[in-house]
Amino acid sequence: MIMIAIIDYGMGNIFSIYNGVKKVCDHAVLIRGGNGDVTRLRDADGIIIPGVGAFDDGIRHLKPLAPELLKIVESGVPVLGICIGMQLLFEESEEGDEDGLGIIPGRVVRLPPHVRVPHMGWNNLHLHRYSELLDGITEDDYFYFVHSYYCVPQDEANIVASVEYGTQLPAVVNRDNIYGVQFHPEKSSRKGLQILDNFAHLICHSRL
Repeated sequence: MIMIAIIDYGMGNIFSIYNGVKKVCDHAVLIRGGNGDVTRLRDADGIIIPGVGAFDDGIRHLKPLAPELLKIVESGVPVLGICIGMQLLFEESEEGDEDGLGIIPGRVVRLPPHVRVPHMGWNNLHLHRYSELLDGITEDDYFYFVHSYYCVPQDEANIVASVEYGTQLPAVVNRDNIYGVQFHPEKSSRKGLQILDNFAHLICHSRL
């Protein structure tokens, strides 16, 4: 049995992702940074960083857990960032002044000026390369997006899939044991749950 820790840093939408993870993993816990939570974070087989909101608010709320989280990342534990949680994995954002976690080299920039902001609604993905996170996902599958900024990895090889919105925007990224999705799998119906189930499976494979 695996344990997935979901970091609750006060950025909303936490119970939607918690309920989604519970459908694919019996042992899901919320980590809020209080007494005992660092220990539970260390015991996690996989970690999810969700989030809705602004970059600076997200990184400030995450800071108490950031040192331990970075150690866990270095140990090889799979981590999945969702929406703003994906953006926090990068070095910096045009949205704010705070430094990101810097786990994936690159930055977060505002959507192009000629498109409606935020990008909100259902879009399909353009697959660039294989990733276990997208097992069973095709370019005919749609996922729910809500965002005003997008990630630009320094290394394009980190891009697993993109979405068309005025230009090709990275929608799924992967670097070693770190994964990120710009959309909300917990709001993306059956195929979104498949993404979460795939994450649970790749956690199992990482333990072999």
